[in-house]
Amino acid sequence: MTASPAPTIDSDVAYRAVMGRDPRFDGRLFVGVLSTGIYCRPSCPSRTPKRENCQFHLTAAGCVAAGFRACRRCRPDALPGSRDWDVDADLAHRALRLIGDGAVDDAGVAGLARRVNVSARHLHRVLVAQVGASPVQIARTRRAQVARMLVEQTSWPMSDVAFAAGFASVRQFNDVFRAEYGATPTALRPQQPMRGASTGPGASTSSGGSTGPGSGSGLPRGDRGATLTVRLRTAQPMHAEAYLRHVTARAVPGLEAVDGATVRRVVPGRGGPILVELTVDGQVTARLSMTAIDDLPRVVGRLRHWADLDADPVRVDAVLGADPLLAPMVAARPGLRVPGTADPAELAIRTVLGQQVSVAAARTLTARLVATFGEPTVFGLSQFPTPDRLAAAGPDVLARIGLTTARAATLARLAEVLAAGLDLGPGADRDLARATLGSIPGVGPWTVEYVALRAMGDPDAFPSHDLVLRQALGGLSAAEAGRRAEAWRPWRGYAAQHLWTSRTWMETP
Repeated sequence: MTASPAPTIDSDVAYRAVMGRDPRFDGRLFVGVLSTGIYCRPSCPSRTPKRENCQFHLTAAGCVAAGFRACRRCRPDALPGSRDWDVDADLAHRALRLIGDGAVDDAGVAGLARRVNVSARHLHRVLVAQVGASPVQIARTRRAQVARMLVEQTSWPMSDVAFAAGFASVRQFNDVFRAEYGATPTALRPQQPMRGASTGPGASTSSGGSTGPGSGSGLPRGDRGATLTVRLRTAQPMHAEAYLRHVTARAVPGLEAVDGATVRRVVPGRGGPILVELTVDGQVTARLSMTAIDDLPRVVGRLRHWADLDADPVRVDAVLGADPLLAPMVAARPGLRVPGTADPAELAIRTVLGQQVSVAAARTLTARLVATFGEPTVFGLSQFPTPDRLAAAGPDVLARIGLTTARAATLARLAEVLAAGLDLGPGADRDLARATLGSIPGVGPWTVEYVALRAMGDPDAFPSHDLVLRQALGGLSAAEAGRRAEAWRPWRGYAAQHLWTSRTWMETP
């Protein structure tokens, strides 16, 4: 895998964004002020710094690595992420996505380097050149952001916050907070805790953890469970109704439940199943019931991917809104998201079940699969069956849920490939994943691109063979649809979502 040339920042454009307090650059650009040692978002309402005192960076981690701490007024560390890092499939971009998914926490920098097939030294060199920070620094900033969310939104003891965010010790937690924010964690805790905040791990757990509040005694990570509610940072606008319609139409009985603006389901965690109740009503909140508190950073990352919370809606809408065909759709549904998934393997399996059948038929088949092979939980919902279990069942048994012989064989082979370790998540090697999927008998271009869009998070994936897309484009062939979509790069996935959603809106009373 090769690295792209290091991205450059046009300092003239960057400073104009700072002078104009332009929110369109928030999350894509950060300004470090040499005279104060603070970094800000371009739209910060504080006095505009002098040009000679400005240093521009592409990431918050890059600012911290350069010695700056986050501004307490504009909170640049609280911004949603940027999908700029999802557009390309090069080494740096893939490494960033894997760090966001917890790869450094799980296996260290050496493990991350193995995932991307380079040496740790080369990975360090590339990330410093392109992002301005090392893998360790980027992972540290990620942990600090999760920790600050818990500091501000819960009344957990600081020791529990530290372990939940992935820090090895309370001392490391305190040191990182001072470096990132120029203050201790206690100094950043609000006087009044967030309404409905958990009082400590285990305070109201539904998963068999301790029934008493966290004591702050620094017990080993994963020793206690927790139930808490957190707000998830969201770039505005967000068209919540379209997201909820998509999820509701595909909710599988026994696996998922939708009640108004709240989606309820179980996701896998290292410490056991995790109940997620995601409420999407413009703002996004998540109520989580976990067995192991150190599952939190990974779960938050998965939920952000599921609801596409790191989208750049203003930027995407500007590109797609310039097309006469898409302009009315963008105007009707500003901030439309591309729904992802909380479990990439599950998404791939459900996509195969949905090949050449209606959404309703796919739900029925998936419900049968879950009822037969899923794992019941104490939450009243089942976990989606693992690839290992489906691979062990084999095509003859899988066919009993109502699949054709050919479709059952495809599903069994896909399960085998997933069980063998094929990564289809946001940090996947997209070229390898596409090639591997495409080599499975019964998996065609539509399935490959659909999985790339929703599981891998490729914002430029475009299933040109999709019948609904081709109809929305006036009955074009797949090749013609692909050519028509070239004008929408690198946001063809969002264009596809607009076209799908527009057709669904027309068909709904």
